[in-house]
This record gives sequence, C-alpha cells and structure tokens, in this order.
Amino acid sequence: MGTAFDTETLRRGIEGHDAKALLSLYADDAEIRVVDRNTQPSHPMVMHGQGEISKMLDDVYSREMTHKLEECVVQGDKVAFTESCEYPDGVRVLATSMASLKDGKIIEHTLVQAWDE
Repeated sequence: MGTAFDTETLRRGIEGHDAKALLSLYADDAEIRVVDRNTQPSHPMVMHGQGEISKMLDDVYSREMTHKLEECVVQGDKVAFTESCEYPDGVRVLATSMASLKDGKIIEHTLVQAWDE
C-alpha cells in the first residue's frame, strides 16, 4: 500500500496561499491539465513537471483573493476536491479537481474552473 495523500497540507496550502506546500503534493514528473473558458477541452493548458506547476501555483496563490477548500475525497489512488475563491471585487471562481496518485503524490491532475461573468 502506498503513502496516504496529505489532505491537511492541501487545505493549509489552499487556504493559507502556500504555493510551496501545495507543490510538495505533486510528484516531480506530475502533469496538470486545466480546462476553463480560455483553455477549452480540445485545447487545455497542460503543465509538465514541478517547474511549470510551481509557476502556476505561485501565480494563483499570490493573487489578492480568498481560497477555500470546500470538499475533498480520497479513494484509493484518486483524490477529488472543490475549491472556491473570491476576488476583492466580489468576482468568484469555482474549481473542481480530479487527480491520480502514486505513493501519496499527485501524478495527473485535471482542473476545471469557472468564473463569474
């Protein structure tokens, strides 16, 4: 049996704007696929490895906004979670994620996000 996924680090990282803590949850060769209004399913934004993932996490979690982990479910080698965010002007973002795990680390992560229009 592999190492358990650290849901408390996920919560602390998201709600504490701690990109470094979040990065620690990813395997060195992890991949994130982002689908949203600008990067639609046929052409998602894909980041490979901790270097590219780190840049995205640093950008997102350095923004002036709130982040809240709404739900998180871990089952076997999968984790699913929902994050709600709000900018100071009231614009909200909802992101839902499904990820595959290996030895307690994320190896593949699909993130679907939507903003208030």
